[in-house]
Amino acid sequence: MTFDISKVPSPCYLLEEDKLIKNLSVLKRVQDEADCTIILALKGFAMWSMFPLIKEYLPGCTASSLYELQLSHEKFQGENHIYAAAYRDDEFDDITSMADHMVFNSTAQWHKFSERALASGVSCGLRVNPGIAEVATDLYNPCFAGSRLGIRPEHLTPTDLQGIEGLHAHALCENLASSSITLIDAFEEKFAAYIPQLKWVNFGGGHLMTHADYDVDALIARVKTFRKKWGVKVYFEPGGAIAWQTGVLVTSVLDIVPTDTLPVVILDISATAHMPDVLEMPYRPTITGAGLADEKAFTYRLGGTSCLAGDVIDTYSFDEKLKVGSKLTFEDMMHYTMVKTTMFNGVRHPDIGIWHTDQSFELIRRFTYQDFRNRLS
Repeated sequence: MTFDISKVPSPCYLLEEDKLIKNLSVLKRVQDEADCTIILALKGFAMWSMFPLIKEYLPGCTASSLYELQLSHEKFQGENHIYAAAYRDDEFDDITSMADHMVFNSTAQWHKFSERALASGVSCGLRVNPGIAEVATDLYNPCFAGSRLGIRPEHLTPTDLQGIEGLHAHALCENLASSSITLIDAFEEKFAAYIPQLKWVNFGGGHLMTHADYDVDALIARVKTFRKKWGVKVYFEPGGAIAWQTGVLVTSVLDIVPTDTLPVVILDISATAHMPDVLEMPYRPTITGAGLADEKAFTYRLGGTSCLAGDVIDTYSFDEKLKVGSKLTFEDMMHYTMVKTTMFNGVRHPDIGIWHTDQSFELIRRFTYQDFRNRLS
């Protein structure tokens, strides 16, 4: 832990600025050495108070909706890319007024909107599905059997590419370099006939370049080979890799409830509202200093403060007894966590803060009743 937990309110999502800078430096190296462009995927990390810092390293953002695009347009003010599974008629003109690159999920959507898109001057692309199997969990696998995401090679014809400048192949989720290379290889094999007429190729997100085990040199070498062969611009759009291991969720014990099995700790956060992937995937988040059940002296089941019966995180053990007011730190809670939170049950939403490189804490946002009320009617 590189921050003073006594200075951090509870509950609070805390971004550690030095760790974000470390990740951005890795991505800058990939861009410089591979001659590619990396942009921020807002679906993974949309903490716009950090956009000025991120913009020192990356040139733009990619959005999955009109609202994400508007956030990029207003707060980042760099390159604006967008991909959506389907576009709405009543939002389309607003999107084209802000987007530089626009990716369509199907040939039907492309044919429906192509005239308006081309007239706006946006660079248009199609999302393709290379059919690889690099993600084990279907919930996060863009290429599982029957996936709605992207056009399979057998469903693409040269006619469909009239007016198209790029192809987008997003097929990964928190994968290492071997999977990144598998994607590039599969794309090259299955869509080679179309590459010569393109201006750009986007290999999407899920490339966990900032993981300690990711072979950055191997990726750089593969991208350089691809660029040399085809001469097209290459984009990557990670969200997770940018915010990987850059921050935590600080929480406190509100109560300890005896049960017919283990004592249950009630925390001032909610798994379903504040860490939804814990229940959806599911997975067991790491708590600083905690161990597996019975590994340490005192074992508890940890639960949230909502009324959902299944709002339970997992079982952990600790060296010392927990008590009301004890603070715990859930690690790696910046990517795909804050962006997926809800205000279910009206449970107090965690603050958002930054631990700066000068060892100072800055409170960025405190949520209020009005934030909860204004989501409803």
